Amino acid sequence: MKAFLKWLRLNPRQLINWLLVALSLSLLPTALRPLSFVRAIDYVLPGANDYPVNVSGVSAPNLSAQSAIVVDVGSKTIMMAKNPDLELLPASTTKIMTGLIALEAYRLDEVLTASVSAEGQVLGLKLGEKMTVENLLYGMLVASGNDAAQVLADNYPGGAKAFVAAMNQKAKALGLKDTQFTNPTGLDEAGHHTSVHDLSLLSATAMTNPVFTKIVATPKISVTDITGEKEYELLTINDLLGQVEGLVGVKTGWTELAGECLVTYVKRGERAIITVVLGSNDRFGESKTLIDWAFANFNWEGVAGATQ
Repeated sequence: MKAFLKWLRLNPRQLINWLLVALSLSLLPTALRPLSFVRAIDYVLPGANDYPVNVSGVSAPNLSAQSAIVVDVGSKTIMMAKNPDLELLPASTTKIMTGLIALEAYRLDEVLTASVSAEGQVLGLKLGEKMTVENLLYGMLVASGNDAAQVLADNYPGGAKAFVAAMNQKAKALGLKDTQFTNPTGLDEAGHHTSVHDLSLLSATAMTNPVFTKIVATPKISVTDITGEKEYELLTINDLLGQVEGLVGVKTGWTELAGECLVTYVKRGERAIITVVLGSNDRFGESKTLIDWAFANFNWEGVAGATQ
């Protein structure tokens, strides 16, 4: 006992004093007792087979893309990255955010009016033409129509400027540190940029919306204006949709300055990954290569398996 007290560096009198203090505190009303230093929280540990581990040791393929990333959706683990936080022109991958803001702002059956023309890839909407939000979303996310994106922005309360402000506010809320938008279409402008890391996080959020997911997984569809007289045959620009097992989106992009851009979401069994390439010379080929590499060389393991 004396050895124990020596180890505690307390003499018997000090120990008795400490015990009396503890006893007095225990008799205090609950509201007057000192708060615990550790807050109890509800926390569920990830289950088994939750983390991707490269079990083959095969390195990621070489790419022409200026920047690329592969992310496991379930654990948010980065499986591969090349210049992940480099700020680059996003081209029409911008429309992922445009779609999110539109889905938050409008009802799908709400009717909007085209009031200005748009440049680049367009559906061919005429000034004054009226179309539902749902059909405009298909036009923007399937056929990448800049005019559809512009209509969604122009009809926002406060106009296109307020819509872009909402895009940037959403980016900040999602913690997208390398992202800033100046327009809803993705046309090249100074100050309009993002990174593959940010696009992977944005896409993971977008794909939790069932309407968004349904639209970006659509290979082709016909939509009309509200009269039903003018019909638009929409064909996806994503060449991998329907060609790569489990691929259900997300968005293409291209301008001369941005180069070829592509975000994909691939789900096989219980596993889902997101790939992003920006500034590529072969967005479809390189994205497919990344997808094949990820599923061929990674196993999803628990924490113990991942550290062995």
